[in-house]
Amino acid sequence: MADVDTSPLSTPHNIQICEVSCDSFRIGWDMIPEDTARATHFFIDLSRKESSDVRFKHRDVPTKLVAKAVPLPMAVRGHWFLSPRTEYCVAVQTAVRQPDGDYLVSEWSQVVEFCTGDYAMDHLQQLLDKAKDSAGRLLKFSVFYRNQHPDYFHHVRTECGGLMRPALKDNSGSHGSPINAKLSGVFLSCNTEFDTGLPPKDSPYGPLRFQIPAGLLLNPDTCLYFADFYCMYTAYHYVVLVLAPSGSEGDSFCRSRLPMLDISSNPFLTYIAAEGPGEEALFCHASDVILEVLFTEPIHLDHGNVEQISGHHQLMSLTTANAKKDPSCKVCNISVGR
Repeated sequence: MADVDTSPLSTPHNIQICEVSCDSFRIGWDMIPEDTARATHFFIDLSRKESSDVRFKHRDVPTKLVAKAVPLPMAVRGHWFLSPRTEYCVAVQTAVRQPDGDYLVSEWSQVVEFCTGDYAMDHLQQLLDKAKDSAGRLLKFSVFYRNQHPDYFHHVRTECGGLMRPALKDNSGSHGSPINAKLSGVFLSCNTEFDTGLPPKDSPYGPLRFQIPAGLLLNPDTCLYFADFYCMYTAYHYVVLVLAPSGSEGDSFCRSRLPMLDISSNPFLTYIAAEGPGEEALFCHASDVILEVLFTEPIHLDHGNVEQISGHHQLMSLTTANAKKDPSCKVCNISVGR
């Protein structure tokens, strides 16, 4: 019987992370040639970054993944259920499986940190396909609107020259949406009540409402993009759309990151041009989801009007700022993280 080589394995070094996506990455490292030939398995310990002082619970046994030794770099995906835009810490060991089933292992490598990416276009397409199933029939509307408190409109008039300026999108909704904390815009609504065809009388955002004719923002000179589909532990769902004037900075940002929608034919928000003289363009919105429309350019108050809403209360508990998506909802989640 041949002697078993039990000499110590060297510690893996020069850890390299590459090809990082929202739910996968490739990892490689350097070993001395003798260990490359001996290694039968790799142990990989991955955890979310909690603090700068990272400690693994077990330093001498695999805590997450045992993989047969393969040419490096190796892909890590699938059953790890990595989340988008999340900071992780990773360390590796090399190992040789002994005849008795035990492992001879190296010391753990240094800890390396990295961050996963946003949803890629194919992930957003999966989300878009799910959103289409929930959109419902199209209803007519005529105005986009934005509810806020009097202080907001006072600030716009006195400090911003009447311009509602784009603000950076928060982190509400799907964690992997490419617009979160990266794209600025003015959020608007367009949903109407079934019985009146008008905007709702109440609002979670404030008692004053700015309204602007739909055609000033949604027309052949604007591009429409799908950005997100989510819920917050409720029966109703939100769809986030981006409206960007063609050729604008917002349009350039979205074109390579978000699925573009045909403004005349999609399940969420449509514009149909007037067919003849004296006729008006037709605007429609999805009836069974709450649309959040991000317009990427400043909007002047003079292009619309600001009025007190007629509701008796303002439902202040229903705002969605930085709201977390329900990770257990089967309607609006895809298989690449939350």
